[in-house]
Amino acid sequence: MPVAIITGASKGLGRALAGALAARGWDLVLDARTSEVLRETAAELEARGARVAAVAGDVTDAGHRAELVAAAGKLGGVDLLVSNASALGAEPLVRLEALPLEGLRRALEVNVVAALGLVQDALPSLRASEAGTVITVSSDAAAEAYETWGGYGASKAALDHMAAVLGEEEPGLRVWAVDPGDMATDLYAAAVPDDDDPRPAPAGVVPAFLRLLDERPASGRYAAVSLLVEGR
Repeated sequence: MPVAIITGASKGLGRALAGALAARGWDLVLDARTSEVLRETAAELEARGARVAAVAGDVTDAGHRAELVAAAGKLGGVDLLVSNASALGAEPLVRLEALPLEGLRRALEVNVVAALGLVQDALPSLRASEAGTVITVSSDAAAEAYETWGGYGASKAALDHMAAVLGEEEPGLRVWAVDPGDMATDLYAAAVPDDDDPRPAPAGVVPAFLRLLDERPASGRYAAVSLLVEGR
């Protein structure tokens, strides 16, 4: 069976995508910082018949990233790497004039540096796969200027560019930066706690990711809303 590594997989989009892949017969290596919630997610997916390695830790830790790739190796290799783990830089979000530089460093470290480190570790296995794929979870804040979203948006813009270059450098892989759009997640609640407007559940955008995996378009940046509309 194909094997996917998904970071930030204990809840939100990561958990929803893991569930969809498990339903398709994928084996999974799941990452999150909170071990208890991650174990609950893994148990749920194992009950559906998936083989799951739940590896708790921080993606900024090189040893933890190596552990994720090693766990995938035991399941057969890495066919798909999903960099979904994200840091905001400040919770709640603040204007750039008040953004702690340490928070910006954390956002860059989690959202960009760790994502590249995991790609570097997984590249030999991805290249060996018949359908090696990297997905980086982007944001509309990477392309649009929203007040208070400067630090997070800058980190996601850097991630988008890194994914674009990786796609050029690794023509044998598919490398997709995917903007999932607005979702009701803990990350958004932490970013803007006073915003009570209803937002779609992460499960609603998972079909966009599955469409990419099914159709395997060229490497590039994709918006989930476009994929969902075109797929109807």
